Amino acid sequence: MDKAIAELQHESLIDRVAKIKDKLKEYHVSGKKLFATSSFQPQSLPLLHILSGMDFVIPIYFLDTGYLFPETYLFKDQLIKLLNLTVITLKANSSMLMQIDQQHRFLFMTNPDRCCAINKVLPLEPVLQSHDVWISGVRASQSETRKKMSEEDQGKFGITRYHPLLQWTSKEIYYYSKSYQLPEHPLHSKGYESIGCIPCTAKIMDDQAFSRKGRWAGMKKEECGLHTELLEKKSI
Repeated sequence: MDKAIAELQHESLIDRVAKIKDKLKEYHVSGKKLFATSSFQPQSLPLLHILSGMDFVIPIYFLDTGYLFPETYLFKDQLIKLLNLTVITLKANSSMLMQIDQQHRFLFMTNPDRCCAINKVLPLEPVLQSHDVWISGVRASQSETRKKMSEEDQGKFGITRYHPLLQWTSKEIYYYSKSYQLPEHPLHSKGYESIGCIPCTAKIMDDQAFSRKGRWAGMKKEECGLHTELLEKKSI
């Protein structure tokens, strides 16, 4: 990359990060109770780094489905130590062995929507009810659903959803991570772009970094429900 272009890009990101931090401070000063969620995958890095630079603590909730890659747990622990993050783990009330259908097949095989609801949506609902602002690193380029989102949206239980990275490109995510020498998820270099649960994540060759095409491959599904079921439906 040409040095002049790189410097302009860096300055642009610095300005955008400053605006994000100002917005977070605005919420905080007004008495809003904030929290963030993170799946601790490659595209999580810029948001986690930004949150770590605030002069007040924003708790980060991690949804442990029980099906995640061992590398994701290691990456999470690495980032917690590196960035001094406050991370709270949430789990489903029902054990993995209870998450089966009437034919005794695991729900991730026969009803992935229900599996996501049990392991992600339901555990997070009490957190929404006890906070005012939910910070999420979703980006518009990741899916058709996310293209329709706004930087600020209303979520379930009256919570404000704040999506500070919504208009960031995959290149900007990559550039930011490299600029601050942030570590790479161990699976990213092995062909995994979007990393979720083991049964629902596949390697995929794609020309766009951080593509979600490897999630629920072969299924008519692109979201786990956190950004659909917990988003207030907009009137048409």
